[in-house]
Amino acid sequence: MGVALFTLGGTIAMAGHAGGRVRRLTGAQLTAAVPGLADLGAPPDVHDTRAVPSADLTFRQILDLVGEASRAVEAGAPGVVVTQGTDTLEETAFLADLVWPHAEPLVLTGAMRNPTLAGPDGPANLLAAARTALAPEARGLGALVVLNDEVHAARRVRKARSTGTAAFASPDTGPVGHVVEDRVRILARPPRRAPLPVPADPAALDAARVALYTAALDDDGALLADLPRTHRGLVVAGFGAGHVPSALAPVLGALAERVPVVLTSRTGGGSVLRNTYGAVGSETDLRRRGLVDGGFLDPYKARVLLRLLLAAGADRAAVTEAFAAHG
Repeated sequence: MGVALFTLGGTIAMAGHAGGRVRRLTGAQLTAAVPGLADLGAPPDVHDTRAVPSADLTFRQILDLVGEASRAVEAGAPGVVVTQGTDTLEETAFLADLVWPHAEPLVLTGAMRNPTLAGPDGPANLLAAARTALAPEARGLGALVVLNDEVHAARRVRKARSTGTAAFASPDTGPVGHVVEDRVRILARPPRRAPLPVPADPAALDAARVALYTAALDDDGALLADLPRTHRGLVVAGFGAGHVPSALAPVLGALAERVPVVLTSRTGGGSVLRNTYGAVGSETDLRRRGLVDGGFLDPYKARVLLRLLLAAGADRAAVTEAFAAHG
């Protein structure tokens, strides 16, 4: 049985546009354009799931897709490849990773150059992703992101450039592996966590709204006044190692008494600190006010984790414990 391939549209499937409509390639058309794919053994088992820009994907759609992928593995698929747009790839991959229960790899990929351009990277990325999904070395690593012949752990990868085929990076760890001469070379094996439960009730997921707020120069937090009325949690992207203006600190502390508030860094790399600085608005002060330490998770991934936890009914203690494990 071949790898299970699920398609979600995106740049990798764009085949031009006319009259205000975008033409998209099917999974069969995608695989037909990949030289060497037939040499991997059985042909891919293609599932054309939906064709939408990745900016329009939802938590529920990704969790439903993970369920379909899980059933494919249970039916004998040796691994799974998902193609989608790159705009939200770092978030969808992490969401999938949090709930993926199998040793078989779940590999997400896409493209930065569509098939109508010179030198499209989609076929190479799809081939590398399929090789990774079939590689015994990739088993037990959860969800992976494969582009530009690099294998990234879903927990650490991010889109670091808006253009170019080398747009994805893992700032804190680097890629966990590479595809070299048709061989998947895994160089690091990050620890796996037990999968989190998938919320059974779609309404619970819809209700678990989590806001993301980026601290900025001379920021007083006035925009946050009504947040508990509309959201059940907040992720703060603070300066540097987890700092905010002193005027913002009491605002966040008051919010933390009502909803979980997670502290992360807006820098894109490194961890928030715990007790190095002590001024008002420092990480020590914010933790004292009840904010949860986001660790190495960037703000976007912290939001994914917090929403999934809240949808499953996690209380404040469970949220703190989960971020200690995943951050």
